[in-house]
Amino acid sequence: MGRKEMEEQIIANYERDEQMMILIFAQWCINHDLDPVELYLRAYPDQAANPALQQAMELTVPKEEAGDIPDDTLLGVLSMFGNDDLAFVVTEEIGKAKQAGRNSLHR
Repeated sequence: MGRKEMEEQIIANYERDEQMMILIFAQWCINHDLDPVELYLRAYPDQAANPALQQAMELTVPKEEAGDIPDDTLLGVLSMFGNDDLAFVVTEEIGKAKQAGRNSLHR
């Protein structure tokens, strides 16, 4: 495999992994009755139309059909991709849920 092919493969892998991160975020939001688009806009107000998030929204399932996504897993994945602003918004929501005494957001 030549250098150009290797670079293309690395980029394709990163984009696939990034899409998986967005799907994990979107499904976590659905599982906790939160709007992924609203949370995303709070973190990134200048990115109103995010095609990757819209695509991920189409792949989410109702929370009754979804597996649990631990908060720490989501925060770790967001951190891995440098989405610190989004991780901050998610952490705020986790804190609100704990303050309200809801047990729907798991650690």
